[in-house]
Formats: sequence, structure tokens, C-alpha cells
Amino acid sequence: MVKTITIVSLSSGVLGEAFVKHEVDIGLHRLHAYGVHVKFSEHALKGMDYLKAHPEARAADLLQAFRDPETDMILCAIGGDDTYRLLPCLFDHDELRKSVTNKIFLGFSDTTMNHLMLHKVGIRSFYGQAFLPDLCELDSQMLPYTREYFEELLETGMIREIHPSNVWYQSRSDFSTEAVGTGMKSFENEGFELLQGSGTFSGEILGGCIDTIYDIFNAERYEDSVSLCRKYHLFPSLEDWRGKILLLESSEEQPAPEKYCRMLEALKQTGIFHVLSGVLIGKPMDEKYFGEYKKTLIRVIDDPALPIVCNINVGHATPRCIIPFGVEARVDADRQVIRFSE
Repeated sequence: MVKTITIVSLSSGVLGEAFVKHEVDIGLHRLHAYGVHVKFSEHALKGMDYLKAHPEARAADLLQAFRDPETDMILCAIGGDDTYRLLPCLFDHDELRKSVTNKIFLGFSDTTMNHLMLHKVGIRSFYGQAFLPDLCELDSQMLPYTREYFEELLETGMIREIHPSNVWYQSRSDFSTEAVGTGMKSFENEGFELLQGSGTFSGEILGGCIDTIYDIFNAERYEDSVSLCRKYHLFPSLEDWRGKILLLESSEEQPAPEKYCRMLEALKQTGIFHVLSGVLIGKPMDEKYFGEYKKTLIRVIDDPALPIVCNINVGHATPRCIIPFGVEARVDADRQVIRFSE
């Protein structure tokens, strides 16, 4: 049972901006209703400009949250786009390895970088939800499917299995105070889709946002992202990937099919698709380019025997489940379930 949550801003500092205060208040009210004590890390509310300029402050907050004996869960405020900049602060003197303890770590999007950092030091983590996008949902309650998985993690410290959501929601464009209490248009969800290969496969899941992973191999967005990620060996070795299941989901930028192809090709050049046991693909926001993405996956991976299951409700499309990393998973697309061992 989680008693204390520390909220950290490891990417964007938007949590500290006045224009999201009404969202933060909603999220805190919901967490307090669970009987949870909530802390904000020292720099979490310093705002976008400060945290953009001070990656060392973001890193210090992560280290302190792991060291804090009261903290049971480290909850990321939101994603962002430059979390790779924490690498020197966490690894130059092996600070992360010295500080980590077995706590729940939950986040998604650019937090993919943090999940890979934690994987380097042998810490399991949870992918799929964050404070602002999920706990602070503007509707009168958390989205039911999202809430189900958050409550399970809160109560048990684990996720036993995930099923598809019955619906998916059109993404919000208005996050103002006027939008408080308003719902989102929903659509019937089709469930997990087996794109190719066997419908049953197993392995530990690892991965995240494909846009963020692309920064490990491509310096278009940040000129030093490739060099830093290479210096600290952030992307796991092929031997480490052997037998694992790769999770990929796309960002709110809704990359055009041409860019999606380039991102997949960058992954293919590592040789990863020769050693995986399977691939899971998150539903894109608003299902934009979904058909094109599926065709691209088949063409680029070019291995009909490698299982690919699409339409997982995780990542940037709502609602969101939570996927444990570092835990043995068994995917059964026929029975529409992914089960996790303890």
C-alpha cells in the first residue's frame, strides 16, 4: 500500500506554472482522497524556465526521492523533451546506482529516458501514466480505465494483468479552467490487434516513446543527445534486449509516417529486431496515421515471424494502463490479455 508519493519534474517544469494550478489542485484532491501523503520534490515547482536551465536540479530531485525513506512512489509530473541531460548528473560519479532503492517509479513520454537509466542500474519501473495527464484529468473523475490501473498500483505495488479498454477518447485541446468538469468524446475501442506472428509470446517489457528513443540515435532535436546517450551507454546492448518485448508508443506530436519510418529504421540498425521475442505498439493519439504506422512496421521490421501486437492502451492516447518494466510478461492476443509474474 502506497502511503507517500513524491512528485518530481524530471523533464518539463510546467507543474510550477500558474496556468496549471487548477489541474494540480484536482490531482492533489484525488490523491488525498486515497489517503496518500503527497510531497513535491525540492525543485518540482520551480517552473519551466528554471528546470530547462538546471538539469542538475532535476537529477538531484530524483536522487533525493529515492533516498527518502518515507517515499513509496515517485510519480513524474509530466514528460517533456530533454531528460537525457540528466545523464552526467546521475552517472558521472555513479550517483544513481548509489541512491536507488526499490520504490515504485511511474511516468511516460520523455520519461522513457529515466526508465532506461533505471534499467541500467537494475531497477524495475512502471510505464504509462503521470500526475498532470492522469491524476489531474479535468473530467469530474479520472478516466475509469486509467483509474483502475492506478488504484491497483497504489494498493498492491504491482500490476497483475492488462486488458484493452472498451473505449478510447479524442484528445483534449482545452485545458483551461472553463474545461473543468467536461468530458471527452469517446469511441469504441477494437482491442489488441495481432499484426503478425504468433499471438502468444513472453519476455520482460522495455521501451517507451519512440520519439524519445529516436533522440538516442538522431541529433536533429538536440545536437548533444546522441553523444551523451552513447557516452553513458543508455541504449541497452543487444544481449540485454535478447528475449525482451519492445514497447513503442508515439508522442503527441503525432509524427508523420515518413518520420515514423526513420525512427523505426534507426532502431532496426541496432539489430534489435533480430533478438526480441515480440513488439507491443501503443495506440496513437486520435488514431492518427494508425493504418500507415502498421504498414510501416511490417515493411521496416521485415520479419513476419516476429510477433507485433498493436492498439495497446498505453502512452499518449487516452485512456492509459500501466505496464511494468523488468517483470516477466506473457502476451496472449487471442485472449486479449497481458499477464505479469510477481
